[in-house]
Amino acid sequence: MASFTEVQSAYVDFPNRVQSLMLSTISSEGQPQASYTPFVMERDRTVFIFVSGLSSHTQNLQTTPKAGILFIEDESQAKQVFARQRLMYDCSAELIERHDPQWTTWADKFKLRFGNLIDMLRQLPDFQIFKLTPQAGRFVVGFGAAYEVDPTNLDRLMPTEN
Repeated sequence: MASFTEVQSAYVDFPNRVQSLMLSTISSEGQPQASYTPFVMERDRTVFIFVSGLSSHTQNLQTTPKAGILFIEDESQAKQVFARQRLMYDCSAELIERHDPQWTTWADKFKLRFGNLIDMLRQLPDFQIFKLTPQAGRFVVGFGAAYEVDPTNLDRLMPTEN
């Protein structure tokens, strides 16, 4: 069993182990829909996604600005498929308008992380950047080892009470 300090360290580093996240949104009819998207994360754990306006998840975020996001350990690296490490956040979503200087800043960060493909995507008028701000979270290390994220400091897990 890992110490709380080791779990805390694993939590802080976990999003760096993956390049995409699972995205859960709500349709205008109230139906949950799952998708995935590459992401860039800010130091304060705010997540940015660069998505096509033609996709249902983008339309859902515009209608209902809430999302569930999931970072999950690759199956090929998991010791047990039933106990894959994962980090979940419940987020509020905010569209970054193209005329906002932040849009260019974040598009540049996507290019740094994902390469020249971003130059093409930037030119497509339907591509949009959303800011996903975590409101609550949970980090699951394995069987019986789940930790809530401190909502007042997203860099910190809350120790479980025994």
